Amino acid sequence: MINGAHVLIYSTDAEADRAFFKDVLRLRSVDVGEGWLIFALPPSEVALHPGAGDFVQEHDGHKLLGAVLYLMCSDLQEVVETLRDRKVRCSKITEARWGLATTVTLPSGGEIGLYQPTHQIAHDQKRSQSSREKPA
Repeated sequence: MINGAHVLIYSTDAEADRAFFKDVLRLRSVDVGEGWLIFALPPSEVALHPGAGDFVQEHDGHKLLGAVLYLMCSDLQEVVETLRDRKVRCSKITEARWGLATTVTLPSGGEIGLYQPTHQIAHDQKRSQSSREKPA
């Protein structure tokens, strides 16, 4: 039975970005050795979007599908203000049909998404018909 998800984020400065996740975002983590941190994430969802071209990541000899990380929040303006107080750069907040969104710049210069959804949230739903089906 599937009991979780593990997201890999590729960074040009993984050590600095790990410190950001730990010290700025304040996500809980475990050290699995030699400073290699694995972070706990809040409840998560996955959506499959159509892609353009070959959006894959080579990992352990396999071509895995690429992904984009968006962290979710219930009050985007408040989270952005908290991040700015911690000297974190966020892009201008935009409104999309799926919510309010910004990007957060990591120490490596890479960005992750942050948004306040206006759509139904999968992990907040009571067991729906699709979730009652036996998982893989």
